Amino acid sequence: MVVLQLRFLLVPFLTSVMGAAQYMMQDAALMNYIDRRFLSLEKRLEKCNQDILDYVEEFRDFSKMVLSRLAGLNNYKAEVKSEVENLLTRIERAQRDIDYFGSVTDSNTCIEVHEDLVKQQLFEEAEEKKKLKLMLNASCDHMLAGIKSLKIVKKTGDKHGCWMKDPGKKHTKIYLLNGSVNNVILEFANIMTFMESNHTLKAHRVTLPFAWEGTGHIIYQGFLFYHRYGSLNEIIKFNIQKRKITDQMLLPGAGRIPAYQLSPSTKIDLAIDEQGLWAIHAEPETGGNIVITKINHITMAVEHTWDTSCNSKDAEAAFMACNTLYVVYNFPSGGTSRIQCVYDVLDAVNTYEIPVLHFPKRQGSHSTIHYNPKEKQLFAWGDGSQIIYKLHTKQKV
Repeated sequence: MVVLQLRFLLVPFLTSVMGAAQYMMQDAALMNYIDRRFLSLEKRLEKCNQDILDYVEEFRDFSKMVLSRLAGLNNYKAEVKSEVENLLTRIERAQRDIDYFGSVTDSNTCIEVHEDLVKQQLFEEAEEKKKLKLMLNASCDHMLAGIKSLKIVKKTGDKHGCWMKDPGKKHTKIYLLNGSVNNVILEFANIMTFMESNHTLKAHRVTLPFAWEGTGHIIYQGFLFYHRYGSLNEIIKFNIQKRKITDQMLLPGAGRIPAYQLSPSTKIDLAIDEQGLWAIHAEPETGGNIVITKINHITMAVEHTWDTSCNSKDAEAAFMACNTLYVVYNFPSGGTSRIQCVYDVLDAVNTYEIPVLHFPKRQGSHSTIHYNPKEKQLFAWGDGSQIIYKLHTKQKV
């Protein structure tokens, strides 16, 4: 009887225990399922976050590429504009040639030029020379007869560079522009300060908004004129005292080949003489011959251009003095520099009678030679040395 009672008591208890165990197993399975779902969601969220990061990085790369392309397009736009202007200039020249050839009469194989046309052409050439003489002040009548001596003022800076005084100002400041690509001018109070051993500590630094290219820059009447780095033929006019750009221009035909074969970094060489600002460059269309351009330093407008007979092959530098171009030649490995090509824009010099002029007592090369019309001396940069050459002149024949 007792056993039966125990059975009746145990059966409900065991049933309830088994039911509870079954519920616990179901709860465990549910928790396991929920846990797996959360893990799956976390993995998906992690993948989503990674995809977003990848998309952001890809968008940044795309933005950089677009900005780079836009910058390239701006440069290409400037180059195309320059090329178009160059093309227009050459079209104008070609049009003048066409007008000339169209004015003559072709009779079979003989070309008969009308006498009146010849007279008209001679008259126009004479008038053109009169205008040039008025513009360039024909009273400038001296020419280079020799280089008397040299003085090595200092040896500082890189192999290539440029140093000068401002011939358009009364002060005695010295300007040093080191390197073929830079944007810092060193300004010294006078040549004695420049010659001191700790000269850089006493220099006044002037930072340009854009770097220069080559060594063909010039300072005149308080302005630095230089070829802007990265441009084909842009010349910038920079006010040194006010620290700002005041004007710029594009020089037609320039910038495609070096002005001098032995100074490949200089595509445009700017010069000053008694008549003001000049630009010297070479063009492939002229077989590498040097072209000189007279520029109005106030308006930055081209006044006249001359194609010279002086070739840029084996040339290292050149300078203008009294309306005359003097081209300096050397050997590729360096040697004695010499002037062996001269071009006078007013034909006041018989270039065939001028002997070769050698630079004295020095073996090497020059990266810059600039004429100072105020002091009648040459300021040169040769292999890191700053040099002054004194000149011997005579009256033009």
